[in-house]
Amino acid sequence: MTAFRHRFDPTVLREYDIRGVVGKTLKPEDAFAIGRCFGSVVVRERGTGGRVAVGYDGRLSSPDLEPQLVAGLRACGLAVLRIGLGPTPMLYYAAHALGTDGAVMVTGSHNPPDYNGFKMMLGKKPFFGAQIREIGRMAAEGDVVPVSAEGSDARVDIAEEYVARLLRDYDGGEGRRLRVVWDPGNGAAGEVLKRLVARLPGEHFVINAAVDGTFPNHHPDPTVPRNLAQLIAEVAREKADLGVAFDGDADRIGLVDDQGEILFGDQMMVILARDVLREHPGATVIADVKASQVLFDEIAKAGGKPLMWKTGHSLIKAKMAKTGAPLAGEMSGHIFFADRWYGFDDALYAAVRLLGVIARADRPLSAIRAALPRVVNTPELRFDCPEERKFAIVQEVKDRLAAAGARVVDVDGVRVLTEDGWWLLRASNTQAVLVARAEARTPEGLERLKAEIARQLLASGLQPPDFSGENAGH
Repeated sequence: MTAFRHRFDPTVLREYDIRGVVGKTLKPEDAFAIGRCFGSVVVRERGTGGRVAVGYDGRLSSPDLEPQLVAGLRACGLAVLRIGLGPTPMLYYAAHALGTDGAVMVTGSHNPPDYNGFKMMLGKKPFFGAQIREIGRMAAEGDVVPVSAEGSDARVDIAEEYVARLLRDYDGGEGRRLRVVWDPGNGAAGEVLKRLVARLPGEHFVINAAVDGTFPNHHPDPTVPRNLAQLIAEVAREKADLGVAFDGDADRIGLVDDQGEILFGDQMMVILARDVLREHPGATVIADVKASQVLFDEIAKAGGKPLMWKTGHSLIKAKMAKTGAPLAGEMSGHIFFADRWYGFDDALYAAVRLLGVIARADRPLSAIRAALPRVVNTPELRFDCPEERKFAIVQEVKDRLAAAGARVVDVDGVRVLTEDGWWLLRASNTQAVLVARAEARTPEGLERLKAEIARQLLASGLQPPDFSGENAGH
């Protein structure tokens, strides 16, 4: 034991990462404590002489948090490889390419400018759930390795190697030369993206490339339709074949077709699953519980084994490793490849693979979208719910449904199957919110599903959400 002690604000230790409001719930001393505790985990897991890769995003607070994190890791005697400013997937790549014992990214991801946080890997696996809660216990009790030898840190430029590896899997062949508009949203992908598109076939137009932690043009979350308005306008102006958007740290992708229509995560997954299953017939393809039934049906039609799983990028990664699935994805735009890639969520890589499929296709992206089975659905609906009530409400709904004899899939919350289609209610693992979604064959059926969601929430004393989805949370 040492004299080190630290207490985190209880709201920042989340299921998949550590995240808070800078200067309020998250401070530089928290970054040191994370380095000190996570570094101790690495030493105890891997032994002395370990190495940890560290990167940071473009938020205004990241350059202040990163040195404190590095200092905490060095205090554990570790060698820190500092890859600098860039997207989170570049850190994941560095962890694999450099063979590090751990990795930590300073990033607020898709959250507002005043947020920041940390995503971690231990070895080549995600670090989440009980492991993050253990960081809180270690800090409070001072349960860290003693400072026996000062560690070291060194700058490592991995960007060029990362871009080259991305390009290696572009497989458009002799297909069409695409016109593509890219929108990194003033996030951390800007500089790497410019290097990438300079070497991709076709014509490329990058907007909002300057890394700016104030996000002056729009919020950096491509899952919310209003954040894609600028991209849609540019696709029309450039007469482009498609538009691609990223979130603040580029592990989520958004996609717009040549007619300015948005393709959501499950629609992108249909396109990618068909392609991957040509090389891996009969393989398992994983999607989260929020995905359209169309995706699961299309995976089966393409000869794959659809697997519905829990929402959460770390949970999906763990399930991929267990099942050997070559592809997985979430409605949130996290897409994971393990066929030629490393099984982590990389929006830049997903974009490269999508471009290859579209370049080889004999029709525009809008025609591919239009040929998908027609359903009507709500967007992902996120609405406030007291932390102490969110799981209880889902359980209450589940109990009422069981008493009524409803058909329910309960892999993550409740996904209720009806003659009209399905509806979902689940508790967020990371925020004081509930998440709902509904999908039907007809508009009238969708209204009935939405009414059922509203009835169930009112029965548990909660007001129904705004079904437009424009209240999507962070």
